[in-house]
Amino acid sequence: DVCEIGLRQIQTGEIRPVKVLGVLAMIDDDETDWKIVAIDAEDRWASELNDVEDVERLVPGTISLIREWFRTYKIPDGKPPNKFALGEKCMSAEYAYGVVRETHGAYRKLLASGGHDELHLPREPSALRELDRDGAFLDELCPPGPVAVAA
Repeated sequence: DVCEIGLRQIQTGEIRPVKVLGVLAMIDDDETDWKIVAIDAEDRWASELNDVEDVERLVPGTISLIREWFRTYKIPDGKPPNKFALGEKCMSAEYAYGVVRETHGAYRKLLASGGHDELHLPREPSALRELDRDGAFLDELCPPGPVAVAA
């Protein structure tokens, strides 16, 4: 999931180029549910925000508000508040790129294995034309190497 913090309102599901700033590790049903914090690449703040520390300095309170929204949004449905790993800290952009790389790799493995019963995938993963391009983009953005991602 990506939480975009830019000034412009966008439609749910709209695809926009973003700059990754950090990541929160929310725990949902005893599994890590990563929440990427990003800004629209065309937002007027994008040139000044490069990491979660910039967000805290220039737009104080934003990360806390995001965390509290994710903590409480299921309460009206009768569920308990969500919890967060990593001391509830929003991790750096570098850490977030490691999460993106790891989850992209897991998705590619899922495609290669044929998926699972409740996931509808194309019969031929090559039908997902952009998958190789996305992998190459990730390699350029954050070169392969050891990824220190804690669940």
